Amino acid sequence: MTKDPYAWLEKSLTTIHRADWYRAVKTIAGRPGAKIILDGHEVINFASNDYLGLAGDERLIAAAIAATQEYGTGSTGSRLLSGHRKLHRDLEIAIASLKETEDAVVFSSGYLANLSTITALVGTRDLILSDQYNHSSLKNGAKLSGANVIEYSHCNVTELKTHLVEQRQLYRRCLIITDSVFSMDGDLCPLPELFELATEFSCMLLLDEAHATGVLGERGSGCVEHFGYSGKNIIQVGTLSKALGSLGGYVAGSNLLIDFLRNRAPGWIYTTGLSPADTAAALTAIKILQQEPERRTNLWYNINFLKEIIVKQIISQQTSSKQIATSEQPNLKLLPSNSPIICFQLANSSTALKLGQQLIDKGIFAPAIRPPTVPTSRIRISVMATHELSQIQKLITILKNIL
Repeated sequence: MTKDPYAWLEKSLTTIHRADWYRAVKTIAGRPGAKIILDGHEVINFASNDYLGLAGDERLIAAAIAATQEYGTGSTGSRLLSGHRKLHRDLEIAIASLKETEDAVVFSSGYLANLSTITALVGTRDLILSDQYNHSSLKNGAKLSGANVIEYSHCNVTELKTHLVEQRQLYRRCLIITDSVFSMDGDLCPLPELFELATEFSCMLLLDEAHATGVLGERGSGCVEHFGYSGKNIIQVGTLSKALGSLGGYVAGSNLLIDFLRNRAPGWIYTTGLSPADTAAALTAIKILQQEPERRTNLWYNINFLKEIIVKQIISQQTSSKQIATSEQPNLKLLPSNSPIICFQLANSSTALKLGQQLIDKGIFAPAIRPPTVPTSRIRISVMATHELSQIQKLITILKNIL
């Protein structure tokens, strides 16, 4: 037996390196935007979740500064213990209005919102049915709850129904959990079918709208609006840190649900409230979202433009040349997407890492995503409303030259 109880760490890190799973943080400078400074070099940014380009907006910055000057830098404690600012409640009302729900509650992060909500709703006598590709926060929330967790194959409603037929009657409560937009693939959950099954089998349905809020729907409300399910009894969880350009998470739903969470969700009860700066920035972002629909119009124009020229200029080129994929010249498989997230699936981690570095060397930041985050390696491209068409065309040109 070794005398050093931490000796295993070095061996574990060596294994991670050998598998090409090792991760290191890159340093960026300047404000968020379509162009950033990465490790001292300017690159076009296709790695950001700032879909509407609001994280560097002067109005959000001004709101954050004004709130800090008036209320200070921190909320100083749990909102139940120390009280909260009217600003916090204003944000929750604005979220409920955007999501067309009765009420909402704001958490300090989206991850915390998922952990807290799932563990508050179900326990050891209950069942959770979870999409195979769900975000880590959903999966870990399910584990922490103590409920029996069954994963169904990605978006496979037939398999989900089979589990419900076989298992539902054995448990007190059942919770179906899913991303609405899957963050590492870009596709959407089959919400109409999920809601139908939840209704048929008396299940709660929790939808993580992190990558849909501000992006999908006529008003930017999210996937629920996109599918025409606003006003239905769906637990909507999300984040303020992506299209809304701030920080924090939320749960939106019925008055009963939100009142229950304020009394039973440990990640809300025992955590310091969102800072005044983040709260004010998010509230301003929602106002801009509602007042400037052209931002979503620009975003979707960019998304469709990129997908169209990818198919025309890259996929067709590889198909016509019948190129055999190698580590030097990898074929790109475009994964299905109905969002700003566009992914090219690759053969392995080393190929993805090499292609990602080649893109950086050419002035494009589009990171390699590898196991264990995803089952297959890929390059993940995030489109923003503030990308110029010339920047998107440069991405395509560089991809064609590399391939």
